[in-house]
Amino acid sequence: MEFTFNYQSLSPLIEASVREGRPISQLVLAQQAAQMEMSEEEIYRQMEKNYRVMAACIEPGSRKNLRSTSGLTGGSAYKMRQVSESGKSLTGSLLSGALYRALAVSELNAAMGRIVAAPTAGSCGILPAAILTMEKERGLSERNCIMALFTASAVGMVIANTASLAGAEGGCQAECGSAAAMAAAAITELAGGTPEMVGHAVAIALKNILGLVCDPVAGLVEIPCIKRNASGVAGAFVAAELALAGIESAIPADEVIWAMKKVGDAMSSSLKETAEGGLAATPTGKKLHDQVFGQEGAPAGCHSCRGCTSGK
Repeated sequence: MEFTFNYQSLSPLIEASVREGRPISQLVLAQQAAQMEMSEEEIYRQMEKNYRVMAACIEPGSRKNLRSTSGLTGGSAYKMRQVSESGKSLTGSLLSGALYRALAVSELNAAMGRIVAAPTAGSCGILPAAILTMEKERGLSERNCIMALFTASAVGMVIANTASLAGAEGGCQAECGSAAAMAAAAITELAGGTPEMVGHAVAIALKNILGLVCDPVAGLVEIPCIKRNASGVAGAFVAAELALAGIESAIPADEVIWAMKKVGDAMSSSLKETAEGGLAATPTGKKLHDQVFGQEGAPAGCHSCRGCTSGK
């Protein structure tokens, strides 16, 4: 490797990718192999396993009768898939396909199925939906799609090191926002975008979700989390489309990530996964809490779910 990359910012990786004329994913794979003292093929095979788990989520997550453990959610992916595959989608098969896949993975998570936290359980549907849809709709090879996960992972590591991936620390912008940025990066590379375009896509995706609060109803990663996964993958495609058209973000990606951290730091604790504010505090939100836990059940701030990042 001719460069040192510590995942503290995106700009050195983008610059190295441009300089060497290689996709970001290839540089990340090589760097990870060197750091972990493993062959590139071994690292690739590990990522391949992750991708295949992602792919295996779609069918069970799209079942008509799938319901979450709480009983609050399930069946939305099935409905969206029916519309998508009927050809009656308002937005076409690419976006509607991404929507149902994002819902499928998220609903499978709520039903205690096997998922890949990407980067968290609460945002698990966005990245798989983006890449699996690109594979299906654009006829891409599985290998290229797996490689795109390395690009996405680099974005996630930078955000983790300089801001946060946890809703309990930064709100939903840190979970679905980070996942959308990772997905936008992967989509852009898969579509043949330049490394600079990848950076702009990351910045645009994060800017468009900046300030999003984490307010899970009943403290569960279901409402509104599952639908936010659908919104997140849509935002990833929007960001990639703009970047691929040559539209640049006025604020560089690293500065947007910095801004996301500052916004998260300033956010009220009631809006950071405690289920004490936002939608969780609405009359219906409280009613749903009581429906699941009873009047004397788990407190609003208790996360009785897999994928909790707050430790509560």
